[in-house]
Amino acid sequence: MVMDQSLRPWMQRLLRQAARAGECGEVPVAAVILDPRGRAIGWGINRRERDQDPLGHAELLALRQAARLQSDWRFNGHTLLVTLEPCPMCAGALVQARMGRVVYGARDPKRGALGSCLNLAINESAHHHMKVEAGLLEAECAEQLRSWFRRRRRSDGTQATPAPAA
Repeated sequence: MVMDQSLRPWMQRLLRQAARAGECGEVPVAAVILDPRGRAIGWGINRRERDQDPLGHAELLALRQAARLQSDWRFNGHTLLVTLEPCPMCAGALVQARMGRVVYGARDPKRGALGSCLNLAINESAHHHMKVEAGLLEAECAEQLRSWFRRRRRSDGTQATPAPAA
């Protein structure tokens, strides 16, 4: 599959947003939802620590904002871009929201639910099947996560969860 390179500027912007989240102590992940015309209608960065919310994942926050803006929870024809492969919770929400396409940067071999560990996008139990494109600016996305986890382990002396391998 040939990656849609027109999305590179969006992913570069997400990397900058993710870096800001990382500076605030969040795992550096950012997401945006583009409507069928290519306009951003929902943004999210991880906010689990800030909000003390286990549902504070970038993808879910972007979905919530976009649903409010368009007054609809269905996202057929829309694209979600995210710096890290969605986890099972987020991938399940994307299936429920009927997202048209998901494009992500870094793969998550431990928790990724759109191709790495499992693939909820094509699972027979899914009532909706979305298009998934992996690896847009993958090296940059993966390095951002690896660096953040390295710094975190050095600063607090704890064993943080390892970053996904590229």
